[in-house]
Amino acid sequence: MCVAMRSLMLVVPLVAFAIGGGLYEPPERLAGDNNSGSEPALSSLPPLPAWAREALPDFSGYGDTTEKKAAFFSFLYPRIVLANSRILIERGYLDSLTEKDTLSKQEHTWLAAQSKRLRVDEEPGSPGQFALLEKRLDVIPPSLIMAQAANESAWGTSRFATRGNNLFGQWCFTKGCGLVPQSRVEGASHEVAAFPSPYHSVRAYIQNLNRHGSYQVLRNTRLDDREAGDPLSGLSLARGLISYSERGEEYVDEIRSMIRYNNLAFYDTEFRDILSDLSPSHLKSLASASAEQTLLPGQSESTATEG
Repeated sequence: MCVAMRSLMLVVPLVAFAIGGGLYEPPERLAGDNNSGSEPALSSLPPLPAWAREALPDFSGYGDTTEKKAAFFSFLYPRIVLANSRILIERGYLDSLTEKDTLSKQEHTWLAAQSKRLRVDEEPGSPGQFALLEKRLDVIPPSLIMAQAANESAWGTSRFATRGNNLFGQWCFTKGCGLVPQSRVEGASHEVAAFPSPYHSVRAYIQNLNRHGSYQVLRNTRLDDREAGDPLSGLSLARGLISYSERGEEYVDEIRSMIRYNNLAFYDTEFRDILSDLSPSHLKSLASASAEQTLLPGQSESTATEG
């Protein structure tokens, strides 16, 4: 992490003590699969920039807690912007299909792929399919992603993070799909999923919140906020994480505390600012930024170039 980036991120108020971030492994009925959250083919989606495929840096060498947090957040935030901007391109395409009287075979194929990925079981091309897809094909506020990533990966230093790029403790159920938990009980078959990069972990995490039945409250809250014209907030959506951990409300309170103590709402505001322009050209520039630094807070929008 360069000195300039650290200096930029350190302007965000951060507490000097670390919040505990042990990995929680949900019961099988709540666990996601090993789907990476990869996007169904769409011509308006630019190729994924090369930096999104980079592995997790070594965060264990930081002696100063504040500097470690700043480095972790400045690594994570551009990947969140990248993932969310690509989702918004897909969402825009979905909206364009709702205005059509008839759909092409290619458009039906895309709808079917998204419905399968997001577990939407509605009549193809029906108002119900479009409504449910619009509810599930949506962004997650950066503050929520950052707080959970820090909590679940011990600030990027857990075994599952360093060896599998898994920042959220997501499970998979195919032998060899990830890392075997050292505490796995006899007879269990789950593994903690391994991802090609932390970016893919972020995409899979967003997908999990967008499709799993356990997080319907989160999606309902997001929809209510959108319909009311309220800005999306990690503090607000955190109430929908009651099933993410066996600790229930205690876990939700901890995530909210991490958002507050680390001033992560700052990133929600920055994200809203960068998305004040939702034009296809601007979203495409975000979704293909040639360097991750161009997506950090305080950077000029003009530095995000198409790729």
